[in-house]
Amino acid sequence: MKKGYDILRDGNLNRSVEFTREERRALGLEGLLPYAVATQGQQVERVLEALRGKKNDLERYILLNSLQDRSERLFFSVVVQHLEQMMPLIYTPTVGEACQEFSRIFRRAKGFYITPEDRGRVAEIMANWPEKDVRVIVVTDGQRILGLGDLGANGMGIPIGKLALYTATAGIHPHQCMPVMLDVGTNNQALLDDPLYLGYPHQRMEGDAYFALVDEFVRAVQQRFPKALIQFEDFSTPNAYALLDTYREHVCCFNDDIQGTAAVALAGVYASTRITGTAFKDLRVMFLGAGSAATGIADLMASAFREEGLSAEEALRRLWFVDSKGLVVQGRDGLNAHKQRFAHPHAPMAFMEALDDLRPNVLIGATGSPGTFNREVIQKMAAINERPVIFALSNPTSRAECTAEEAYTWSGGRAVFTSGSPFPPVQVHGREYRPGQGNNAYIFPGIGLGAIVSGARTITDAMFLLAARTLARRVKPEDIELGSLYPRLTEIRALSHAIGTAVAQEAFSKGLATAPKPADIAKAVAEYMYDPVKGAGLPAGHP
Repeated sequence: MKKGYDILRDGNLNRSVEFTREERRALGLEGLLPYAVATQGQQVERVLEALRGKKNDLERYILLNSLQDRSERLFFSVVVQHLEQMMPLIYTPTVGEACQEFSRIFRRAKGFYITPEDRGRVAEIMANWPEKDVRVIVVTDGQRILGLGDLGANGMGIPIGKLALYTATAGIHPHQCMPVMLDVGTNNQALLDDPLYLGYPHQRMEGDAYFALVDEFVRAVQQRFPKALIQFEDFSTPNAYALLDTYREHVCCFNDDIQGTAAVALAGVYASTRITGTAFKDLRVMFLGAGSAATGIADLMASAFREEGLSAEEALRRLWFVDSKGLVVQGRDGLNAHKQRFAHPHAPMAFMEALDDLRPNVLIGATGSPGTFNREVIQKMAAINERPVIFALSNPTSRAECTAEEAYTWSGGRAVFTSGSPFPPVQVHGREYRPGQGNNAYIFPGIGLGAIVSGARTITDAMFLLAARTLARRVKPEDIELGSLYPRLTEIRALSHAIGTAVAQEAFSKGLATAPKPADIAKAVAEYMYDPVKGAGLPAGHP
C-alpha cells in the first residue's frame, strides 16, 4: 500500500486536505499537508471559485484537466455535482478548442498512443498500460474531430473527454477507462509544419496498412483486455463504416458518431411528436449532410419506422438526403455505399427546391458547415409546417447549422429546435424557450454501463433503439413546455442507469451476455456505478 508523498502524487488516491487526522497518521501524511482538514464540499467550492477566476473556457478546461491528474475523485465530484456547468467545459464545445491547442496545453501524459512504428508490437506495448481491468476504450485516429477536421494526435482530447463523461454520467470506474489515439499521421499541413506538434509527423497511413494496424489494435485489446468495450470515435466516414462493418458482429464495439448520434437524434424526433402532434410513422425527414452521423441516424430511424409497421421500402422512402451535390437520387454517379440505400427515384434538385418538393416535417443538419440553415431555410420549413422541427447537430457551437435564436426568431417562435452543442435560453414574443442539447452523453454511457454489467459480446441496433426510447420517455411535460426535447442534464445519471438496465436485460434475453445473470439487474447496475461524492464503488486500495 502506498504511503506519504506516493499517495499525494497519485491522482487516483490523492484527496489532499480532505484526509482526516487519523488518515494522515495511518498513511504517513503528517507534515506533508497544511493543518486544516477540509470537507469534500469545501474542496469543491474551492475549485468552483478558481474556475470563476479564469478568463475563458479554455483556461477552465486546463484547470479541470490538471485537477483530474491531481485528484481524480475531487474532479469527478465537481463534475457530478455541477454537471450542467461542467459538461460544456470538459466536452463540447470547449473540447474542440482544447484539441486544436492540444500540443500547446499538454501538461501530463494521459492516454495510450499507437503509431505505425509500433506495428507487430501493439499487444506488447499495451502491457505498459498500468491498469489490468480495462472495460471501456474510446479510440480515435483524429481524422474527423467534431466539425473541425483532421487534427491528428491533437484529437486525443476526444477520448479523454468521452471517458470523463462515462465516469461522471454512468459511474464507470475511472481505472477501467482507457483513451487511445491511433496516431497514423495527419494530412493537416499546418500541424506537420508546427514544431510544437506532438504527433507522428508524417502524412496519414492509408489503405491496407491502415486497416492492418487497426486490426492489430483490436486483437491486442481482445488479448490484453478481453472484457473491454471499444468505442470508435471521430473517424472519417468511409473508415468509420468499414471498421463498424468489420467488427460489429464479432467484437463488443460501436461507433458513437454513427450509432450514438443516431439514438440521441431518434429520441429527440420521438419527443418532437409530442409538440407537433404528427405521429412518428407519418414523418418525412430530410438530412442536409450525408456523412456517418446523418446516415447513422437514418439507419436507426428506418429500423424504428419498420417497428411502427412500415415495410422496409416504405421506411426508406421517409428519409431523404441532400449533400454537396444536391438531392441524393438514384442514377447519380459516384454515390458512396452508405448513401446508396437512401437514393430514391426522383429528379435531381438543389436543397431549397427539394424542401419545396418533398415538404419534410423534420430537417436534420449534420454538415459541419455553419450558417447552412439560413433565414430562407427556416422560413421555408415554417411555411411547410405549423411546428417545423429543426435539428442543427454539428459540433462545436461554431459549426452549428444555425443558432437557437435564429431558429426561433426566423420561425416566429414556432420552431421545435435542438442542437449538438448547448445554446442559452431564447425569448421570442414574450415566451422563453430552453433548447435541449442532443448530446450523445445521453446515450453512450448507458450503453457502456449495460454492456459492462452483462458482459455483452456485441452491441446490437436493438440496444440503441431501446436507449432512444428510454431517453424519449424521460422527457417531462415541463421540458416539452419549454421547447426542450431532452431532459435536464442533472437527470443523466438516473437515465444512464435506466439505459444500462435495458441494455443489460437485452443482452441477457438474447443470449449475448457472458456475465452471470443477477437476480435483480437494475440493482446490479446501480451497485456497479462509481459515485465520487459518496465514495461508493471505490476500487480496492483507495483510502
